Amino acid sequence: MTASHEPDRELRAETTIRATPAQVWATLTDLARMPEWSPELVKMVPLKGGGLRERQWYAGINRRKYVVWPTRNVVVAVEPERSLVWDTPTSGARWVYELEQDGDATRVVHRRPVPKALTLGSRLVASLALGGIPEHADELEAGMATTLDRLKAAVEA
Repeated sequence: MTASHEPDRELRAETTIRATPAQVWATLTDLARMPEWSPELVKMVPLKGGGLRERQWYAGINRRKYVVWPTRNVVVAVEPERSLVWDTPTSGARWVYELEQDGDATRVVHRRPVPKALTLGSRLVASLALGGIPEHADELEAGMATTLDRLKAAVEA
């Protein structure tokens, strides 16, 4: 396996959106719309009251072809117009969106580091139902680029 094919590697995608960070943030943080952008996410449901905030829990329902699985997601950072981060304890992954003013536009970086390791459950699902662990990581990274392309189209519309 090459270093770029490691399943625990940090996945990354980025784009520049012709809009202010405030405009991008308003669209990005409407998590009910996240399935419009993400190729794998079907639904994101808050599990506690209080809206988008640190320590908020979300249930994610994901789908790839015939395989559907739930995730639990915990918001760990909300910096308006700058950063949105949540951990997915069911997989061991962290999902990061970073926004930065870039002239008249906003640069958006979407990252998926794995702070410790992918969980055994995540490895089993990827191995048995998603085509393999490295292959699913590659697919996730491509999906992150798709997510940003769709987010960009939504904001710039």
